[in-house]
Amino acid sequence: MSVARVTEISATSPESFDDAVHQGIGRASKTLRNIKSAWIKDQNVMVEDGKVTQFKVNMSVTFVLEDS
Repeated sequence: MSVARVTEISATSPESFDDAVHQGIGRASKTLRNIKSAWIKDQNVMVEDGKVTQFKVNMSVTFVLEDS
């Protein structure tokens, strides 16, 4: 039997939503082990002077807890 935990993270990228997801998962994997999935809960952009400057994603990341 495995037990999983879900944590919420936000990530940004000046390139795209896809890149923001990759940046977020990449950073999360430095401190979380056994990441199994991510659910993109929300996407939005930051705008300055009428131009999109950042793409932001809020996601729930699921990882399996290790046995003791």
